[in-house]
Amino acid sequence: MKKIISPIALLLLLMQASCVTTDREVGTSSNADKLFTPKPEANRSRLTSRSVLRTVAVQRNFSDGKSKDNFVLLLQGPKIIDANARFLIISAKGDTLRNEVMPAKTLIDERTLQNDPQAGSVRARELAILQGMNRFFAEDKFTSPAIPRTLTSPPAEIDAEGWSAVQTDKRAVGFDYTDASGREKRIAYARKLNKAVIIAE
Repeated sequence: MKKIISPIALLLLLMQASCVTTDREVGTSSNADKLFTPKPEANRSRLTSRSVLRTVAVQRNFSDGKSKDNFVLLLQGPKIIDANARFLIISAKGDTLRNEVMPAKTLIDERTLQNDPQAGSVRARELAILQGMNRFFAEDKFTSPAIPRTLTSPPAEIDAEGWSAVQTDKRAVGFDYTDASGREKRIAYARKLNKAVIIAE
């Protein structure tokens, strides 16, 4: 009799153990009756014009010689080729000194695509945008003093007050970049005016 009961008991024990549901299967241990179900495709998060696809950042002395500011470039959009590049300078205190948006295509250095037979492809242009992001804060883009000592008067298209405030500050750091229109600019922080100003175009 004992020989018959033992295998039956063992079989019942194995059947009960196989019915146990793990936390991973139900998704949460607080409610074992609720089974995990993925969100419907329509409710999943999608990439939008505000989605950040990539971020490049460096820390440099800019507004203050004692502390470094954050230079940030964000690639925002649903696709690299159609995205915007948001250029930010945030001081060590958390103040936004610059917030400029430009099409990501302005980051493409057309000279790098001249000898590329695939230059017209979306893939090649997307790679060129990412390479442009990598070079955006290159060492040679920063200049000190921001205005060469040999220059004594501002260019005609530049605000004279901002230019003069930077020109008298020999510790001012200039940063060169290409804006949304494709023109090269140099900005610097005017300590007298407490703001970042354009000093060359």
